Amino acid sequence: MFGITPSARLRPSPFFEATLAEGVTAFTTYNHMLMPTSYGDPQAEYWRIINGASLWDVAVERQVQLSGPDAGRLAQILCPRDLSKTVVGQGRYVPLVNHHGVLINDPILLKMAEDKYWLSIADSNIWFWAQAIAAERGLNVQVSEPDVSPLAVQGPLAENVVAAVFGDWVRELKYFAFRQTSINGIPVVVARSGWSKQGGFEVYLMDGSKATALWNLMKEAGKPWDIGPGNPNFCERVESGLLSYGGDTDAQTNPYEVRLGKYVDLHVADDVVGIAALRRIHADGPRRHQLGVVWDSTEQASFGFFWYDIFQKGQKVGDLTNCAWSYRLKKNIGFALISRDCKPGDSVEVLKDGKTLTGTLQELPFI
Repeated sequence: MFGITPSARLRPSPFFEATLAEGVTAFTTYNHMLMPTSYGDPQAEYWRIINGASLWDVAVERQVQLSGPDAGRLAQILCPRDLSKTVVGQGRYVPLVNHHGVLINDPILLKMAEDKYWLSIADSNIWFWAQAIAAERGLNVQVSEPDVSPLAVQGPLAENVVAAVFGDWVRELKYFAFRQTSINGIPVVVARSGWSKQGGFEVYLMDGSKATALWNLMKEAGKPWDIGPGNPNFCERVESGLLSYGGDTDAQTNPYEVRLGKYVDLHVADDVVGIAALRRIHADGPRRHQLGVVWDSTEQASFGFFWYDIFQKGQKVGDLTNCAWSYRLKKNIGFALISRDCKPGDSVEVLKDGKTLTGTLQELPFI
């Protein structure tokens, strides 16, 4: 066992004390914060998200706020997706790329007002990026990190829990739609979203001092549906084919390689960051694509840290970016970022602990 030295470089979540009370047993780091990854029973936590309602501390999904007269213009310059028809109360999944078309984040963009947007980011420092782009373009916009911390309720019964707290109007929310409200004096934004394919909501807490109160409120409301603590579930996300930026991507990955091409609109203005590069990549075709791998071995495998080289006929053809034991499929499954010459149905190999493991490529998702 080892400890983590407290530091101003590593922030606890506002929900940290609540997760300790729930018996959290493991954390990872994400956006310079601690994110719970286990409460001691991974299989029970998995089935909770599949069959019931799971409560997640995902405050690590920090918000980059764009506000001011040019907020909308900056949002569009940062996003190679057409935002012109986005209305207040609507969210969009957007790939962010650098000037070479390389994926640098895949946030949810929330339009809070005509002059205010949030980018609910994955694990990379978009605050600096947005501020630098705004400054070099001479835009009248403020880039900041507001006091906003998401709490997710995920699973097929999550809607019942959230409706019990906020009212049945939440049942009418479309995916990525949201509404600002409050409960017991706690200001929040309620959005139908979350990093699972089992359905659910993210409740964006807008006052970190009320984090434990909000956690306990959701926990109490969820008792009829046997709610319990959980986290962005590794097995469920692999089964569901959900991309993890920084886990399944490297320093050369573009959106077309990881199934995000449908979120790129090549007709956006020429001043959008990276759009010229994305047009070239689209015209030429990406070198790699993302497929699933089902491994032949039925022995539960632990791969540890990634990435692993993938071989075909003795030649490296790509990388295994994750691997999980699927409780539903009873197989080891993972993602391959692999040459476009490799197709679903092809056999591939990895070398692990001196042994060769064989598997078969397939389209994503697995389930």
